[in-house]
Amino acid sequence: MARFSGLDKETGHSARGKTGVLLVNLGTPDEPTASAVRRYLAEFLADPRVVEIPKLIWMMILHGIILRVRPAKSAALYKEIWTEEGSPLLAISRQQQSKLADLLATSGVNASVHLAMRYGSPSVASTLQDMHKQGIDKLVVLPLYPQYAAPTTASAFDAIAKELCKWRYLPALHFINTYHDHPDLINALANSIKQDFDKNGKPQKLVLSYHGMPERNLHLGDPYYCFCMKTTRLVVEKLGLTEDDYITTFQSRFGKAKWLQPYTDATIEALPAKGINDIAVICPAFSADCLETLEEIQGENRHVFEGAGGKNFRYIECLNANDDHIKMMANIVKPYL
Repeated sequence: MARFSGLDKETGHSARGKTGVLLVNLGTPDEPTASAVRRYLAEFLADPRVVEIPKLIWMMILHGIILRVRPAKSAALYKEIWTEEGSPLLAISRQQQSKLADLLATSGVNASVHLAMRYGSPSVASTLQDMHKQGIDKLVVLPLYPQYAAPTTASAFDAIAKELCKWRYLPALHFINTYHDHPDLINALANSIKQDFDKNGKPQKLVLSYHGMPERNLHLGDPYYCFCMKTTRLVVEKLGLTEDDYITTFQSRFGKAKWLQPYTDATIEALPAKGINDIAVICPAFSADCLETLEEIQGENRHVFEGAGGKNFRYIECLNANDDHIKMMANIVKPYL
């Protein structure tokens, strides 16, 4: 058996010369069941990019405790947001894939658009293998994480590199590592917020809630925190907001370590006591609505705010498959096509 995979001589020569765009998002369980969530978490939490604890110690904790307790609890949460189309994250990501393909085609760009999930299905490996069989030898990768972070963006690259190292003929590759300050992203986020303000009125406070990470990562050189703060700065400047109008927070912390602060839930809980009873929350680190936005923010944090005496809580959806979001994706990948 050959050490490296490749197309046969006749097929290989005739099939090559195609360009492909690969969108990569984090992933989702196949079903809202404990067994499906367990499979998903086992893959996700075993990634050393995600959890930087000595492997032997972490595997004992992961398989001895976490995967015995967490899957059933998480499955119950997934059931609350599951739709007829399945996981919101996967359904929205497929819409993004389809709309981006249509936009590129109508603008005269000859490139196919593919979708992979870093964890779960469709996997990075299987998607790349399909692209390889189709003769794609120019590959542009757009991880759907606006702000670079090692546990997300770099992990996507790891998965791609792991698959490509098995190929005999490698494609030309352009990997887009961040777009946190891209003008089209800033415009899309600002437009989304402005539309909400025009419809519902300007809240007392706009909360920009980003996914958290251990503070240790920042001190070790991960630029994620800085990129989040820059996204916030550019968005609020575009909207003409003052420092009193908004706050940047971090959500979804896990474990007992100190994570990036201020924490979203603690911040939201404290606002009513300060006389702030009307807030809007947006999650600029997420390209598609998912468990962390629909259940954690729109559900859990709404209850936290209202339980503390807050009156008006509204969640501004992710950019999802909005036209200006798809236009942003097209403009980011076009220079490399």
